[in-house]
Amino acid sequence: MAKGSSVITVNRKAYHDYHIQESFEAGIVLKGSEIKSIRAGKVNLSDAYARPENGELWLYNSHIASYDAASYNTHEPIRPRKLLLHRKEIDILAGKVMQKSLTLVPLKLYIKHGVAKVELGVAKGKKAYDKRDTIARRDAEREMERALKQRRR
Repeated sequence: MAKGSSVITVNRKAYHDYHIQESFEAGIVLKGSEIKSIRAGKVNLSDAYARPENGELWLYNSHIASYDAASYNTHEPIRPRKLLLHRKEIDILAGKVMQKSLTLVPLKLYIKHGVAKVELGVAKGKKAYDKRDTIARRDAEREMERALKQRRR
């Protein structure tokens, strides 16, 4: 993370359900009450995904809670939000999604120099046995760490 940035939320479910191949940083178009809710940490990306449409990239199913102190003109918690990338990046991502049946998944939402950013991952879905293998490998690493700690004492 660069200096002057703070992570608001991480999509742990994405790392469990997908193999992440590469990631891109994208800006996100927000309303005033949405950025206030994001700064308060009231965001959920667990079921969110991005999809290219008409030469633009859109984020779906991301939940940004309503801001309590907002006036009558507040936002909908779940609505499509436009993502901001360079044209070449959008074209590259759209090509990967269409050709290789990959998915664009938001990995993190953070604030960088006062601007909300989303880290998008180009992801391929894991099979059930891949998930079990990942869990088993992580448990084995924990056991080795415990054994090494006890041996050092």
